Amino acid sequence: MIQINLFIAVKALGLGFTVYNILPNIYFRNKCRYIIKKIDNEDSIFLTFDDGPDPRYTLRILKILERYEIKATFFVVANKAKKHPDIINKMIEDGHGLGLHSYSHRSFWLSLFWKTKRDFEKSMEIFNDLNYSLEYFRPPWGTFNLFTSYFSRKNKLETILWSLNAQDWSKKTTVEHIINKIVDNTKSGDIIVLHDSNGAENAPENTIKALEIIIPKLIEKGFKFKTIDESKRGNKYEKIVSKDS
Repeated sequence: MIQINLFIAVKALGLGFTVYNILPNIYFRNKCRYIIKKIDNEDSIFLTFDDGPDPRYTLRILKILERYEIKATFFVVANKAKKHPDIINKMIEDGHGLGLHSYSHRSFWLSLFWKTKRDFEKSMEIFNDLNYSLEYFRPPWGTFNLFTSYFSRKNKLETILWSLNAQDWSKKTTVEHIINKIVDNTKSGDIIVLHDSNGAENAPENTIKALEIIIPKLIEKGFKFKTIDESKRGNKYEKIVSKDS
C-alpha cells in the first residue's frame, strides 16, 4: 500500500510539473502568437541586451552604441535598475528602448503563482517610482510557467523573445564565436539577444569585444538598427509624466 501511494504521489508530482512548467514552455516558446521572436521589418534588425544594468559593462556598451549612432533595447532586472537609476536614465537619454527582465533574474521555471505575481508587482513598483512606463517583458532564460504570460499581459507588457542567440553568457563562448554567430546568421527582422551582465565570470567582456566587430560589419551589410519600440510605433521611448505633474 505504501509503495502504491508513493507511486501515485510521484506520478501526480510529475503530472503537475508537466502542466505547470513543461507544457507552458513548449507552448509559449513555440506556438503562442502573442510571443514575439522576430519582427517583420525590411532591412532592420533589433539588438537587445539582457540582465543589466551593470556599471562594469553597461556604460561601455552605451558608449559603443553612441559611437556608431545605433539604438538597442535593454531588458533590465528591476532590482538592479533600482540600484543604478543613473544608468537607466542614460539609456533613455540616448534613445534606447527599455523592457523588464524580472525583479531579480530568478527563473520562472519553478516560481509558483503568488511568487510570480509578486515578482511582477515589485518590478512594476520600482519602475513606477522611477517614473518609467514599461511595455515589454522578457523572462529570464526565456522560461515560462503556467502564469508567466498571464501576469505579463495583466501588466500590459508584451513578451519579446529572440530569433538569434550567440550564447555570450557561457564560459565556453569565445569572442570569435559571438562574432561569427551573429554576422553570419543575421537576417532582416531578427531580434538579437546579448548580455550586459551575469553569465560566466567577465562574460560581458567578450560581448563588448565582439560588438566592436559585429556592429560595423552589420552596418556594411546594410542593416538598420532599431529599438523594439520604434518597430511598433515609429518613435522613441519616453519617460512618463511625473505623478506630481
